[in-house]
Amino acid sequence: MTDDTTTGGTSTGNTTSALRDVTIGRYDDMVDQERIVLDIDGKELGVYFLDGEVRAWANICPHSGGPVCQGKIMPRTLQLVREDKKSGGLGFSETQRNIVCPWHGFEFDILTGQHPSESSVKLRSIPVRVVDGDVIVSI
Repeated sequence: MTDDTTTGGTSTGNTTSALRDVTIGRYDDMVDQERIVLDIDGKELGVYFLDGEVRAWANICPHSGGPVCQGKIMPRTLQLVREDKKSGGLGFSETQRNIVCPWHGFEFDILTGQHPSESSVKLRSIPVRVVDGDVIVSI
């Protein structure tokens, strides 16, 4: 990993914390891995690759603080409903993939970080982008 430059800051109350860009590798070398979990200066995060998109999330589950980014990645589980409005059992989404926290099974959409049924529960986003083929996170 190589450090780039400071890109700006965010202000919370009386404190200001600057974001620092860190190049974590080449997109082409990482995209097939689907997920990479990193520790950068004591901050754990997961970087996800799905359908040409890149997302990064803090490795802290908002439910109980578990290592969410180390959980399984699987299609979103759906309750299927037959034409007669009765249960068709469980099925899986063909388009949506979720991160499943290993502590209590809370699920979060890889691309939005959103819990599927609790709109107030969401993963904390880490800024990430691809520049000239390099994947860069801002911490």
